[in-house]
Amino acid sequence: MRRKMPLVLTLALMLALPVCGRRPAEETAVELTVFAAASMTETLTEISEDYKSVAPNITLVFNFASSGDLKTQIQEGAHCDLFISAAQKQMNQLDAAETAGQNTEGLDFVLSDTRVDLLENRVALVVPEGNPANVQSFEDVGRVSLVALGNSDVPVGQYSEEIFTALGLWGQLNREHKITFGTSVKEVTAQVSEAAVDCGIVYGTDVCSAGLEAVAYAPEGTHSPVIYPAAVLNITRHKAEARAFLEYLQSDEAGAVFEAVGFSVVK
Repeated sequence: MRRKMPLVLTLALMLALPVCGRRPAEETAVELTVFAAASMTETLTEISEDYKSVAPNITLVFNFASSGDLKTQIQEGAHCDLFISAAQKQMNQLDAAETAGQNTEGLDFVLSDTRVDLLENRVALVVPEGNPANVQSFEDVGRVSLVALGNSDVPVGQYSEEIFTALGLWGQLNREHKITFGTSVKEVTAQVSEAAVDCGIVYGTDVCSAGLEAVAYAPEGTHSPVIYPAAVLNITRHKAEARAFLEYLQSDEAGAVFEAVGFSVVK
């Protein structure tokens, strides 16, 4: 069961409040920079409005992009307090404590004791309005003229490759040049919405946020779980406030926002 405002969040917020003898607001105001997967744009924007009543001295600044792009920006020195990835891979690449062998560059940006699996998503097959190519299943993608997928450093693109490899279609789609690659899931949804392709692979939450029609969800066992890990980064200058916002993202209040668009909250 999701928890209400936890003690650690309450204490962290108290630390951010003005003490006797200080002037308020201007001296205690904190700006937190959150790097988050593009598929979280709508939910985090809504949550940021709710958070104003919880921590009015906190200003949340979001950078939404593909998880691969965000990882690269962090690695190259961009300021980030909290990172939320749409896959474990990009978080692992920044975490010195990871055990999956994906941190091949020896990067150390993650406060490992803050890392949590926050959300789970689904992978959906979507079509333009009216479904002109009459696509009904993932297997049907083998006969279309063009499908939009995320590229290789975009998590939804990685899940797409897993799915079509499991279905025996990945080689065919590449040989017949049927794939157009997008740099983020938002680019894929745009191509489908504009009917520039016959179909596309996005997250279940994008079906809701982009108003698309999902004709199928990925068959069970064809891809790894779509887990969104989150962590405070060790380069933050506002550790207590970043921890507090991460705790809020695990609360019932934030969970309701996530679940309303199709995310599953990781218990």
